[in-house]
Amino acid sequence: MNKQAEFDMARTLVTDEDWWRGAVIYQIYPRSFQDSNGDGIGDLNGITSRLPYVASLGVDAIWISPFFTSPMKDFGYDVSDYRGVDPMFGTLADFDALVETAHALGLRVMIDLVLSHTSDEHPWFLDCAHSRDSEKCDWYVWSDPKPDGTPPNNWLSIFGGSAWTWEPRREQYYLHNFLKTQPDLNFHNPDVQDALLDVTRFWLDRGVDGFRLDTINFYYADKQLRDNPALPKEQRNATIAPSVNPYNHQEHVYSKNQPENLAFLARFRELLDEYPGSAAVGEVGDAQRGLEIMGEYTAGDDRVQMCYAFEFLAKDPLTATRVVEVLNKVDEVAADGWACWAFSNHDVIRHASRWELSDAAMRAYATLILCLRGSVCLYQGEELGLHEADVAFEDLQDPYGIEFWPEFKGRDGCRTPMVWEPSNSHGGFTAGDPWLPVSRDHLHSAVASQEDDPAALLHHYRRAIALRNTHKALSKGSHDGVKAMGDVVHFTRNHDDQTVFCAINLSDEPATLDLPEGSWVTIGSELGSTAPGPDGHVHLGGWQVAIALKT
Repeated sequence: MNKQAEFDMARTLVTDEDWWRGAVIYQIYPRSFQDSNGDGIGDLNGITSRLPYVASLGVDAIWISPFFTSPMKDFGYDVSDYRGVDPMFGTLADFDALVETAHALGLRVMIDLVLSHTSDEHPWFLDCAHSRDSEKCDWYVWSDPKPDGTPPNNWLSIFGGSAWTWEPRREQYYLHNFLKTQPDLNFHNPDVQDALLDVTRFWLDRGVDGFRLDTINFYYADKQLRDNPALPKEQRNATIAPSVNPYNHQEHVYSKNQPENLAFLARFRELLDEYPGSAAVGEVGDAQRGLEIMGEYTAGDDRVQMCYAFEFLAKDPLTATRVVEVLNKVDEVAADGWACWAFSNHDVIRHASRWELSDAAMRAYATLILCLRGSVCLYQGEELGLHEADVAFEDLQDPYGIEFWPEFKGRDGCRTPMVWEPSNSHGGFTAGDPWLPVSRDHLHSAVASQEDDPAALLHHYRRAIALRNTHKALSKGSHDGVKAMGDVVHFTRNHDDQTVFCAINLSDEPATLDLPEGSWVTIGSELGSTAPGPDGHVHLGGWQVAIALKT
């Protein structure tokens, strides 16, 4: 790229403050993307070396899962220094080089901020764990026991067991919604909020363009620490926690989703607005009210720009009826907000396996998500059609899987290393021994193999992203309501004077539907989009799509 092109790209990055609306964001799990030094663990320099590949996909931004200093009990989601890079990933100078390279390639950089909790090795926690009189004595959620010595309430941890752990030096319990090594911060304390906003500013000053906010609805706990009510069995689901986890037996009305969170999000957004073009996407972890909370957290201009819930990350088959149900619910509860959709990420079974998708089905689902109203997160390897890796118990790293094995095998199967080439046993990921084994089944889907095959799924993703980027109606437009006719999802997207019709057949059975009134020209032929017949009907083969532009 010449200097003028670099200048033009940088200018675009600065001036398009609305870039996040309809953006395609590529999630990178740093431990498993690319190892640059042979220690078997991916790192920042490895990411930087692969950014030209990411840019070639046509995505708008990358989201990097945590690389902060951490004891790695939850692989970086237990932070011991918010301003430091863990040595296994590199240095702050390496991060600065990554940002510079990304920006030169036209990619924005979003990083994962874990604000709801820290590691129990964070200096803040170490300061308060030994005494009730320390400077930061109430920076975490502490409570006296009940008279009988048991925890203060019935709250449960997502990772199993009570959400409370006894600290003998204080003779109090501390709250942890996740591992006991991940104590929850006390957001009712304004000093905690200030400290976390200072951390946010630190990374904005370093040039990041935004944040993925981990567990955004867990920031506050009920100040009175009231018991959660039981959840009727018929309302339980395994969207957030596996079915064998008793966490699903409660309605978590007091341990998360507190109304005070909106005030903190307003403070957070005010800080973002000091840095034009910066944006945030929040992870809403709730099995019952996820879409409603998404609507609350993204409404107006004083909260976060985007959120995603777990409806499309669930195990339930994503039928046409289910897509309509979810999108109609969004129209009902989040009409003024903005969704960010994902089928896969670092916490769930890869969707190719979760929904048992054929190659043709994977193409149809890729086209679907890239045509829906909202922004999109793609998880590394999704564009290759990677299935969930089978990780043996003796190779497991994830404490979640170790706890609930064998009914729930944890998250390691979606976190195995990226496969770049088929020619060596480690897929081009590392010259050493990888921290998780590279799946042999993944090697035939490696980037190098697919690059040489014009019919490969990788190129389908590129074409679908390019179509989205070419037509503002698909990236930023409204929709007229998502509908289902049998197994076919169909809708129109509108932006200014541009209207695009989309129909996606989510089955292997042929289907026929009417094209809306008007004059249409077929687009997306490179995605297998079919043209309307002379009778004005659209005839779809199994897993086929029809995309048309109104003229």
